[in-house]
Amino acid sequence: MNTEETNQLSPRFDERGLIAAIAQDAGTGEVLMLAWMNEQALTLTIETGIAHYWSRSRNSLWKKGESSGEFQQVVELRVDCDQDAVLMRVVVQGHGTACHTGRTSCFYRNVERQDDGSVKLVFTGSPRVQPAELYGKK
Repeated sequence: MNTEETNQLSPRFDERGLIAAIAQDAGTGEVLMLAWMNEQALTLTIETGIAHYWSRSRNSLWKKGESSGEFQQVVELRVDCDQDAVLMRVVVQGHGTACHTGRTSCFYRNVERQDDGSVKLVFTGSPRVQPAELYGKK
């Protein structure tokens, strides 16, 4: 089957059964996060309209926002040309944070080369909610 020209969803999961999933703010276009989905997470995302992921560190299904209230309502779900990655345009509920650090986006640092040739991470100034406020931790 020619995945580039079909109208049939046929996701190509990797050898671990995962597919890359990018969440993008539906209003601003800002890339919020990259995570992974297995078949169940992709199916639940399509069925419920709320982003679900597969946590590689916890080895479990993860409904984004379940513990923080920062649910990602999927406005549009796209698949790339060879169907091995998905892009979700989302509206984030709660405080509007996508990152577990309490920031709007997980991509909150720029990589900058210094005059001496070294590389440094520079914070972008992304607004931050304290994780304790999101997750109820002290």
